[in-house]
Amino acid sequence: MRRVLSNGSFLRFYVLLGLALLVIFIIALAGGAFIEQVRREDYREQLAALPMSLMTRQLANTPEGQRADLLDRFAEQLDLQLALQPIKDADLGYFERSRLEQGKILVDESPWLLQQRLPGDSWLLQAQLDNWSEHQWHSSIALLGDWLAAVPMGERESRIAELRTGSWPLQLSASLPAGLTAQQQEQLERGNVVTKLVSDNLSITLLYQLPGESEWLQAGPISRGDTLPPDLHLPLLIGLMLVLSLIIYLIMRSIEARMARLELAATRIASGRLETRVKVESGDFLGRLGMAFNGMANQVQSLLRGQQEMIRAVSHELRTPVARIRFAVQMVEDMTDQPAIRRQLQGIDADISELDELVDEILTYARLGGETVNGAELETSLVECRAMAERVIDTLSPLYKELTLTLAPGAEIELLAEPRYLQRALQNLVGNACRHAKSQVVIQLWDEPNLVRIDVEDDGPGIPPEARADIFKPFARLDDSRARSSGGYGLGLSIVQKIMAGHGGSVTIDTSPTLGGARFTLLVPRRDPLA
Repeated sequence: MRRVLSNGSFLRFYVLLGLALLVIFIIALAGGAFIEQVRREDYREQLAALPMSLMTRQLANTPEGQRADLLDRFAEQLDLQLALQPIKDADLGYFERSRLEQGKILVDESPWLLQQRLPGDSWLLQAQLDNWSEHQWHSSIALLGDWLAAVPMGERESRIAELRTGSWPLQLSASLPAGLTAQQQEQLERGNVVTKLVSDNLSITLLYQLPGESEWLQAGPISRGDTLPPDLHLPLLIGLMLVLSLIIYLIMRSIEARMARLELAATRIASGRLETRVKVESGDFLGRLGMAFNGMANQVQSLLRGQQEMIRAVSHELRTPVARIRFAVQMVEDMTDQPAIRRQLQGIDADISELDELVDEILTYARLGGETVNGAELETSLVECRAMAERVIDTLSPLYKELTLTLAPGAEIELLAEPRYLQRALQNLVGNACRHAKSQVVIQLWDEPNLVRIDVEDDGPGIPPEARADIFKPFARLDDSRARSSGGYGLGLSIVQKIMAGHGGSVTIDTSPTLGGARFTLLVPRRDPLA
């Protein structure tokens, strides 16, 4: 079983989810039992609220010397065992005393023991009985009716408001309630308590006529307390949802963390860090995916290394025959004085120089594509950008005498970078601009908070938007011509892009807002000198 779980991420997810649901089910059962217990205790307290509140209210309003006689009358009338005790002598816990201080009733079952503190007094009323019967309910209503009849009619509502009625909603009526039989009306006239049953929901209402008056007391309908209070079941549901959400989050976080490591490794490889590998922790689906990813990275790294080694080897091997051909051409040129032959030899020499320059471009591109530059930190030093731009202009101006190469005025800017590569990138851009410009090329330096921006603008025909994404590809050209007038070998801009990637920057292209031609922009981020 352990082997099956270790080899299946989704199977393990469903098993863990099933265990989570089982835990939720157990919590729900335990929570339901707890709420049912609280509901039962609350229901018992609500049933005992009216008789206990009525007795404690009357005892509190009676002098201490007369309380014993009143207590005996209550015990006889309600068939209860009653006792008064100083609350300080009662065997009660902290929470029980706190509930009594709040005016609540303590209820213990089997046998029933009811305890409530007298309002505004330090005495505790205790009532014991074996079980509730119809006699206690009827006697409680009769006792309440006699208590209300002893006060003026205008004060009776306020007396009812002083009581805790619990499950017994009370109201006084000046007319006989409807729906009573003749026998029930006769019972009321005799001073008895009548029980009225409402058949649609089986609720009970107790009726009593105040002695000697045409006013009736109605208690009920009595609530059965068979529904969960909203303040109990709503927190339970919210708690279950939170527990389930937390468990699912913890399960998904593990899967997401492993997927994030795969994403990070793919991003690093895409940025040139071909040595990046994924840590494989298990043999499940994600583990197998990590192993496949590592195998793919090994294969890509091996292929690229072989390709770069081949390019470097071929480029180096080309230098020897090129040098021999140049030496032979120079020997033939020294041995003849015929103008036609010398012109042909000069053309061959120019082609050899172009071939030599192409080999140099290929070697540079191969070096930049290697792991020693792309994916590793460059050896940086402080570069004065304006001085670097002036050196580029001094180098290219003699080659393009018909053009005006200028550096826009501005303050000196210093930047941590690899000096040789950064100058090579700028020189490639300026050379590319010179090949397409009509009359002028402008270099501008911008000192921004987190980077240095270098713009190279020309007044040439520009580059169409649909071709801008392809010009940075190796050997890409805007036309199919290989004439020297069209310029370059298609590697210059690719080299620029790789140099910028090695510096953590980028190269972009758009239209020059001042000259109307192309504008290439180098964005070189600043580095911490201490890094």
